[in-house]
Amino acid sequence: MIKKGLGRGLGALISNEALEEESGILQLRINELEPNIGQPRKNFDDEKLVQLAESIKQHGIIQPIIVKKSDSIYTIIAGERRWRAAKLAGLTNVPVIVNNFSNKQTMEVALIENLQREDLNPIEEAEAFLHLMDEYNLTQEQIAATIGKSRPAIANSLRLLGLKDDVRKYIISGELTSGHARTLVIIQDEELQKKAADFIIENKLSVRETENYVKKLCKGNNKVRKTTEVSNPELIDVENKLKNILGTKVKLQSKNNKGKITIEYYSNDELERLLDFFYKI
Repeated sequence: MIKKGLGRGLGALISNEALEEESGILQLRINELEPNIGQPRKNFDDEKLVQLAESIKQHGIIQPIIVKKSDSIYTIIAGERRWRAAKLAGLTNVPVIVNNFSNKQTMEVALIENLQREDLNPIEEAEAFLHLMDEYNLTQEQIAATIGKSRPAIANSLRLLGLKDDVRKYIISGELTSGHARTLVIIQDEELQKKAADFIIENKLSVRETENYVKKLCKGNNKVRKTTEVSNPELIDVENKLKNILGTKVKLQSKNNKGKITIEYYSNDELERLLDFFYKI
C-alpha cells in the first residue's frame, strides 16, 4: 500500500519510465543480486528479518525486488530487506523487475520505498536527504516535491545531523524521538548533550518536558548555544514564521532591542536558492 503523499514520486520514477519498458517479472538466482551501497537504510532488525523469512517460506515473495543490471550483477534498488529474508529462508531464486535507473533515480527510489514502509530511522532519513543534496545538488524543495513532504520537514530532519554520535545512537535505537532530538541540537558541548539525553531517557520526559528542561539547562551555561529560541515567545513565533518561509533553520538573537538573524544552509545549491529568494524581494 502506498502512503498518501508519497505515491506520486515513486510512481513517476517507476511506472512512467521503467515498468512499461521492461518485459516484466524475471526469476534470478539470489546470488546474482547485491545490495546497493547507496541504500539509505543502514540498520536491519534481525528479529523482523527472521519473521519475514518465515512468511516467505510459507507464501513466497509477493512483491518483486527492483534491480538495476551492472555487468553480470544486479544491484538492488528497492527490496533489500526482502532479499536478505529470502536468503535466510533458503530461497535460490527471487522475482525481480529490472530497470535502468540513473544513480540519482536509484537513490530516490530507494529512499521513497523505505519512507513508504516507514523503515528508515530519523538519522538514516536525514543522511539520505543530505546525500541527495551533496551528491546530486538537489535543493530541499526538490527533495520535498519528490517524496511528498514539506520543505520545512526536510529542514527539520537535516537539523538532526547536528547531534553528537552518542545522541544519534539513541535516536536510531528509538530511545529518543525526533522531537526530543531537535530540542537537544542547541547544546553544542558533546558531554553536556549526552548527559541531557541520558536524563531525558531515564526520566521518560515528554517532548514538552524536554523543551522546558533544556531551557533551564541553557540559562547561564556557556556550553549551550544562546538564542532567543529558549526565552522570548514573541521572537520564537517570528523564528518559526521565517523557518516556514525560507524552508531552513533560522535563529534570532536579541538583547536591548538589538540582535541578529542567522540563516543556515546545507549546500551551495541551497545557498543559491536562498540568495535567489532575497534577490526577488
